[in-house]
Amino acid sequence: MARRALITGITGQDGSYLAEHLLGLGYEVWGLARGQANPRVSRTRKLLADVQIVRGDLLDQGSLISAVERVQPDEVYNLGAISFVPMSWEQAELTAEVTGMGVLRMLEAIRVCSGISRGSAASGQIRFYQASSSEMFGQVSETPQTERTSFHPRSPYGVAKAYGHFLTQNYRESYGMYAVSGILFNHESPRRGAEFVTRKVSLGVARIKLGLASELRLGNLEARRDWGFAGDYVRAMHLMLQAATPEDYVIGTGRMKSVRELVEAAFTAAGLDWEQYVVCDSTLHRPAEVDLLCADPKKARVQLGWEPTVSFDELVAMMVESDLHLLSAGGDPDQDSSWP
Repeated sequence: MARRALITGITGQDGSYLAEHLLGLGYEVWGLARGQANPRVSRTRKLLADVQIVRGDLLDQGSLISAVERVQPDEVYNLGAISFVPMSWEQAELTAEVTGMGVLRMLEAIRVCSGISRGSAASGQIRFYQASSSEMFGQVSETPQTERTSFHPRSPYGVAKAYGHFLTQNYRESYGMYAVSGILFNHESPRRGAEFVTRKVSLGVARIKLGLASELRLGNLEARRDWGFAGDYVRAMHLMLQAATPEDYVIGTGRMKSVRELVEAAFTAAGLDWEQYVVCDSTLHRPAEVDLLCADPKKARVQLGWEPTVSFDELVAMMVESDLHLLSAGGDPDQDSSWP
């Protein structure tokens, strides 16, 4: 009988790549969505015809219990979140409810449906993956960051992710649940939302190349990140839930690039000189900037056998090429039409 997975955030970048990966492994895949009329659900059905949708909301405990009872999953991947960091400043309370408390509600749904109580021996249980984030490190205390590096989040998003991360540890330790967190560093793709800096750059370059724009306005060019390909990172999520014991893992490439280097690579991929088009805009800086994030993925490499396969330059070129094709065909990035 095929293993069954339930994915929250199925309509997002990571949800789509994870669903594709699990379907390729023979899983029966279910996605949690707030409503069948959601246009993002329709897009997901077009891309992933074999994914089944179940209604549920990370803001509603009862709906999550109902979803888990209906699906009876072997694995739950909690990818749902308010994931755009600048938005977390504008909607801090909603970010706390969805990105933080949503983890608690999902863990409780699994615990209740599994009949687990403190001190009970949990066996044959649902395995839970929590999408933690490198934004939890924030103002870093050491570089590179490992599973033991302390957290100092610098945004409501980072704080909410830290809450969910510690809850996952607590449920693992208090209830014996198979619950793990993947501390994923920045991971991008042509399916990234248009509001994120990597996609903002690739779309900006494509617009300039096609004569649709004359400049690209960006904030802090000196911020440095560890960027990888989302399709690589979802493989790590699955591998974490196959391990004999539940543990948390840092996932990244171990190599830092600045926003300036991202910009240079993107314009180079289009045969353009970035310095002729980029305008630095201080109003686009974060209230509290995270200047430097770099993963040490040694544990994942040694214990899970995970390695990234797509280089930084390959990733950037892939995104620029995709957006050139999208805009040339008259697609609308705000409607996620870059998805196949």
